[in-house]
Amino acid sequence: MKRRRLSELEVSALGLGCMGMSDYYGSQGDRKEGDGIAAIHRAIELGIDFLDTADSYGPFTNEQLVGKAIADRRDRVVLATKFGFERKPDGSQPINGSPEYVRRACDASLERLRTDHIDLYYQHRVDSNVPVEETVGAMAELVQVGKVRCIGLSEAAASTIRRAHAVHPITAVQSEYSLFALDIEDKVIPVLRELGIGLVAYSPLGRGLLTGAIAGTDSLPADDVRRERFPRFAEDNLDANVALARRVGQLASARGVTAAQLALAWVLNRGEEIVPIPGTKRASRVEENAAAADIELTDEEMAQLDAAVPRDAVKGQRNWDMASVNR
Repeated sequence: MKRRRLSELEVSALGLGCMGMSDYYGSQGDRKEGDGIAAIHRAIELGIDFLDTADSYGPFTNEQLVGKAIADRRDRVVLATKFGFERKPDGSQPINGSPEYVRRACDASLERLRTDHIDLYYQHRVDSNVPVEETVGAMAELVQVGKVRCIGLSEAAASTIRRAHAVHPITAVQSEYSLFALDIEDKVIPVLRELGIGLVAYSPLGRGLLTGAIAGTDSLPADDVRRERFPRFAEDNLDANVALARRVGQLASARGVTAAQLALAWVLNRGEEIVPIPGTKRASRVEENAAAADIELTDEEMAQLDAAVPRDAVKGQRNWDMASVNR
């Protein structure tokens, strides 16, 4: 597996998003802890050492699963987790960036992950009620005491990234980025490159659309969260987006690779400071995705992919609450 740098942090060129092993996509009945652990172990065998989770996934159960999976191989992984969504007993999940919560959330994550340090600790979403300087100041204290190695932000606006970086070096920013999600190219990516900050691209397969496995709403289980929370999967948008994904599949077939592999190769070829973290709960998908790291695309092939998925042809916003991803 090839390697890349997120500022001072070296990781595998592809990471593994662990969220779906415990939460959100697919049917809850299809999730088995053993499958998730097997996927993590296979990733490590293939040289994928960058694992991504968050306390809100489950909530809490995904960190527990990851902690169990790496208990005897902690020294072989670069572990990233996030705080920010404070999930309440009533099901609500307000964003909390207060210094007190930062410290409390970190200690809880360390316990669930069965480790004494987190390699990359993100603020999951910026709290509009707490200055980012205060939140990052508390995160910097965690670095000073050795509980965290590096800090990051998730879905922050360019101006917020600048303010945060002035308090303590930001190692990486995590944002949705794929052929279906290009908005961060306008302002965020230029700032990251200027400041030497890495980009961790989540949902690099368009929340499953770019795998070719989704043909319509009938392809999603009734309890799949994408049905109601992500506008691109709404019935009036999905057909158009599936048609775009088919174009990627056609290009992939011509190249002799899978649609997922080609879509991941596109992200990898957008810059050496970009690390995609495709999510899956199956070892077979880990193997498929890992092969994308060896696909080199020509300028012509990149242009063909850009033309296959014109930015203005994608229907629906990428998130149900775009205000929360641009703070």
